Amino acid sequence: MNIDLVIITLIVGIGTWVFRVLPTKIDLSAGNPGGPVSRFLAATGPAAIAALFAVSFLPMLEPDITVLAPIAVGIAATVAGFIFKRDVALATFIGAIAYGIAYALIAM
Repeated sequence: MNIDLVIITLIVGIGTWVFRVLPTKIDLSAGNPGGPVSRFLAATGPAAIAALFAVSFLPMLEPDITVLAPIAVGIAATVAGFIFKRDVALATFIGAIAYGIAYALIAM
């Protein structure tokens, strides 16, 4: 087995563990609501969604309109949902529903 692969896997695993455990161990009640820890934790959700977005959609990008149209509709609906309500979960749900509907209409 390649030792580089093992090292990268360990680094990523430890980093993931730290990002998941650290927020549960920090006492935020005494901290500043606008402080760096609060800002970091507030940015973690959108950053995770952006990472999942890139990993999910980049392989599907190709010049075929039947593939690109549902992706474009889903992205537009997600952005519009976030601008309308400023809720990441609701925007993601709206985008997923819009993508599904666009995909179903094109598949007909």
